[in-house]
Amino acid sequence: MNQRLSQLWQRDATKTVLASLVSILIGMAVGGVIIFIVGMTNPSLGPASVWEGIRLAFLGLFSTGRDAAGGLTFGFNPVNMGDMLFRATPLILTGLSVAVAFKTGLFNIGAPGQYLMGTAVTLMLALGIPSETVPTALIWVIAFLGGTLAGALWGCIPGLVKAFLNINEVLACIMTNWIAANLVTWMFDGSDFRNLVENTKSGYIYKTSYNGVETAKLGLDQIFPNSQVNGGIVVAIVIAILVWVLMSKTTLGYQLKACGANRHAARYAGIADKRNIVLSMAIAGGLSGAGAALYYLSGNTEFFWSTYQTLPAIGFNGIPVALLAASNPIGVVFTGCFMSMLDIVGQQITNLTAYNEYIADIIIAVIVYLSAFSLVIKMLFSWRRKRRAEEENANAEEPGDGEEGSGGPAAAPLPADAPAEDGGAGAPPEDRPGDAPGAEETGKGGERA
Repeated sequence: MNQRLSQLWQRDATKTVLASLVSILIGMAVGGVIIFIVGMTNPSLGPASVWEGIRLAFLGLFSTGRDAAGGLTFGFNPVNMGDMLFRATPLILTGLSVAVAFKTGLFNIGAPGQYLMGTAVTLMLALGIPSETVPTALIWVIAFLGGTLAGALWGCIPGLVKAFLNINEVLACIMTNWIAANLVTWMFDGSDFRNLVENTKSGYIYKTSYNGVETAKLGLDQIFPNSQVNGGIVVAIVIAILVWVLMSKTTLGYQLKACGANRHAARYAGIADKRNIVLSMAIAGGLSGAGAALYYLSGNTEFFWSTYQTLPAIGFNGIPVALLAASNPIGVVFTGCFMSMLDIVGQQITNLTAYNEYIADIIIAVIVYLSAFSLVIKMLFSWRRKRRAEEENANAEEPGDGEEGSGGPAAAPLPADAPAEDGGAGAPPEDRPGDAPGAEETGKGGERA
């Protein structure tokens, strides 16, 4: 049993998971400390509010409100759970986008721009194709594939300049982000897709449900009633599994990772490094575009078309999701849900206490900051393990009470002139086996030559 635990501890995956858990726990602890400081220094709050705030910070997803006496109540909250899964859908896909690029040695900070391009094409197809003549299910598929393709094409741009001009992909991604923001604004400015039905919504694009196009619920609305959840979370999980299969079980995935490990060595081995760099960024961009498509095809979300002043935070949030998951596609599903849960926690803290949602933002910020140091935390685990092993070996090698290590009694060395038994080193020459007559004619195998 101990040997199995030791082998499990020595695995890199175990250390990665522990490093991520340590980052999360420290972030939650820092949030609790901040709640304590704010509550104790503010006369209008007090110790009771501190306890409520800390409970919500850790269990806000299961908060069900307050009872008649004003105390917090906890249990299964279908609205919170459903909304968490709904918000996790685009986070999972943008996290996959960043993770795939990480696996291939690239840093895809262009996910916001790819997300915007996927959003624009998805909405234009979903709202532009007449649902009177084309089945809405077919429109949904066309819009989803169109948004994914738009993100992939936009992701190709940094990949091309990286592969053929050796321009850093981070710089190229930053430029394409703002080009996308202005391009999407120009595409929607003056278009027929703006919401002109509701007078206060002229800065928004119609929901896809305006054309009868929305993602199927797949029965999830029965499990999580009154929430925004739909079948998009199932699609996101399936895509995550497919990405894991691609990166871990296929030749293409091996080639992509080989190019990321050492581009020149991969080329020497016969791998087309330029093609794989472009392909890697295209896959990453397609995943970001797919995240946008699933989010806006839900039928209950609106897109603010005047985006030139800002970039969608969902694209940047994919970075900590990928970091916490150590770029593991399956791990991204769990870290995406966790980051989405923190958003729900922030809402619960705001709605049920005198604290504001920025407490959750601080927790997220600390976790994101520590996730960047997950490698350092892993190194600390390895160092402590190595140090402990060295101490155990040193203790095992120390002789004591006639013992050497874990062996039997140690034989004391005999002086050269001491009498020896059984032909030992101190025996007369004629009694030594090696000096027996004919020994010189005996070969190494003990046979006469």
